[in-house]
Amino acid sequence: MSHTPEHTEGRLPRQIAYIIGNEGCERFSFYGMRNILTPFLITSLLLYLPEGQRALAAKDVFHTFVIGVYFFPLLGGWLSDRFFGKYHTVLWMSLVYCAGHASLAIFENNRLGFFAGLGLIALGAGGIKPLVASFVGDQFDQSSKHLAKMVFDAFYWIINFGSFFASLLMPLFLHHFGAAVAFGIPGGLMFVATVVFWLGRKQYVMVPPGPPDPHAFSRVIR
Repeated sequence: MSHTPEHTEGRLPRQIAYIIGNEGCERFSFYGMRNILTPFLITSLLLYLPEGQRALAAKDVFHTFVIGVYFFPLLGGWLSDRFFGKYHTVLWMSLVYCAGHASLAIFENNRLGFFAGLGLIALGAGGIKPLVASFVGDQFDQSSKHLAKMVFDAFYWIINFGSFFASLLMPLFLHHFGAAVAFGIPGGLMFVATVVFWLGRKQYVMVPPGPPDPHAFSRVIR
């Protein structure tokens, strides 16, 4: 049974804090992992290759990962719109995301396990990418919509805040503490992000998934 939170006239919806907290942790997690991925591959996981080939192979892995991150929003948006709604899709994809980070920390010396972890992160990060901002918009009604701009400003500020400090700190963690710790910290933050998002579950406005579009491309072709 869905729960519709009460809005106070002209007041900021209380559940927004959970979404912004989630986004800050998730962005630190994603950019922290991404910024140490190529150096780690070159100096550790791809040492079996001749030295001249390691940088190119690391770039291939990195760009394949990024392609996945930008492809899987198609899947996340489809699952949300047709089947599960935004909240459940974000929550379940976040658990996939956490599993991917755990794989990076555990399989730092195992190429198959590490690359599987990258695949899970691409699926999780891509799956939630198109949903969180629109989920923020769902939380506003007519009495509070004038506050939406302020909230989206805060939303994008926390994204930049998380990515900036991740870019600054994670290479230092990799250098001083090793790969298991450096990949484990983003994983821990992604778990915190998921818990924070889950804590707001009773307060969110949850727009149900829509019915099938009779004019969808696949239906028209059929």
